Amino acid sequence: MNPEQIYPRKGKNNTESIYLKSVITDPSIIVGDFTFYNDFVNDPRDFEKNNVLYHYPLCNNERLVIGKYCSIACGAKFMFTGGNHTMKSISTYPFPIFPDEWGLDEWKCGQAWDNHGDIIIGNDVWIGYEAVIMQGVTIGDGAIIGTRALVTKDVPPYTIVGGSPAKVIRKRFDDETIKKLLEIKWWNWPADKVKDNLQKIMNGVISE
Repeated sequence: MNPEQIYPRKGKNNTESIYLKSVITDPSIIVGDFTFYNDFVNDPRDFEKNNVLYHYPLCNNERLVIGKYCSIACGAKFMFTGGNHTMKSISTYPFPIFPDEWGLDEWKCGQAWDNHGDIIIGNDVWIGYEAVIMQGVTIGDGAIIGTRALVTKDVPPYTIVGGSPAKVIRKRFDDETIKKLLEIKWWNWPADKVKDNLQKIMNGVISE
């Protein structure tokens, strides 16, 4: 149990899945232990380049925060402010990102779009194949994001969403169970305790 390694699966040809935390270099992208990303199309180590889109933290002061024990499927995208041109002005054309052309201060490039803030992904979240998470969205612990869902609004804990735009399909558990899970926060246990309780976790037995 080593969340610092890149490839958690042993043997040949097991390079599609990585522990994401081990390859992140951008300080504005924060990833928890044991969260993994799988990519059978591109090198998963290129997650920052291929999956975190229009992310200009120096200009927009925005972060991608992903919790522990998340499962991120191939092609999932995190779409930041830079891909969403402003609707506050007469034109949606992003003049400030071409400062030399228009005689503007390059540090005012943030005026080219509406800033909706950070993307926050909770713990134990499953993000399906080619799902898109838009800027400013918070996804609660234990949520599931369906294949190719377009998530434009916050998702409550332990809720399944799907579609474009994503809508609630159902809760994973009843309210009392969800409350207990959010109190236990098993993802904050030491890895040895998680290992000792794997059968309970995998079989849906809730206990301390």
